[in-house]
Amino acid sequence: MRHFLDLLDLTPEEVTHLLNEAARLKAAHLRGRRTPLLVGRVLGLIFEKPSLRTRVSFETAMAQLGGSSVFLGGSDVGMGKRETVPDFARVMSQYVDAVVLRTFSHATVEDFAAHSTCPVINGLSDYCHPCQALGDLLTLQEEFGDPAGRTLVFVGDGNNVARSLAICCGKLGMRFILAAPKGYGFDELFLEAYHRHIPEGEIVQNGKPTHAVGEADIIYTDVWTSMGQEAEQQQRLKRFAGFQVNDELLALAPPHARVMHCLPAHRGEEVTSAVLDSDRSIVFQQAGNRMHAQKALLQWLLGDQKEVRMAKRTKPRRARAH
Repeated sequence: MRHFLDLLDLTPEEVTHLLNEAARLKAAHLRGRRTPLLVGRVLGLIFEKPSLRTRVSFETAMAQLGGSSVFLGGSDVGMGKRETVPDFARVMSQYVDAVVLRTFSHATVEDFAAHSTCPVINGLSDYCHPCQALGDLLTLQEEFGDPAGRTLVFVGDGNNVARSLAICCGKLGMRFILAAPKGYGFDELFLEAYHRHIPEGEIVQNGKPTHAVGEADIIYTDVWTSMGQEAEQQQRLKRFAGFQVNDELLALAPPHARVMHCLPAHRGEEVTSAVLDSDRSIVFQQAGNRMHAQKALLQWLLGDQKEVRMAKRTKPRRARAH
């Protein structure tokens, strides 16, 4: 049994496999083909935070693979309040075949996985967002082909999204540059873990986005104030004021550079509407790819590998002439 809590747990080959499967599943989807590999399987979604993309993409992915899902959110959860996280995990994992957790604390995800008898997927925690990174790299692969040698510049906070992106980039041979205000970069514990697992990976921390974007293939940004940081909003607005992704910053990047954002966006803060809606933005393609990446992930964690191989080889039969 495997969990999907942090991209550091996957080998480069496993990441590449998931991206290739996601591309194959998306191509089949665009041709109107569905492969019900997970008939009878049930996915549990336990969300402490509100969600659009994570919830809908997982529910739709599971339905298209022939399975179903059960959602518990907000006050319905009671995890860690009505009963302990280990007790919740022991019970929930007997009812469903896999669980997606969207939590505030990463420790909750780890505690749940330690007591679960089914695969656990980190749908977002305060430490990382690995599902987002998979969808992002699928999008980048669609735009540029082999990601190796490309440069992604993240303009903003060294947050959970940035950490997972840095790991995914490192495993695929990409250069990752974080342009963040002083005090908002990657912490030493994360950098130590990154270099221990990806010794050949390249992370650069640059406090000036105008310098950082000069060699960018992708310029990525995220909100300056995430859920749970509302008390810091005014301070963050001041500290990040020079880190907006706008037309002026985009003009300093190579003409082929594209803009990404994990959404939801605070238009007029970290990114302008002019950039977000421009022909250099691949933000909504990126959002759509969450579903295809997660279909590959669900198939990998739950699907019978023999069935998966057979589905790849099987072609639709032609009707016989009478």
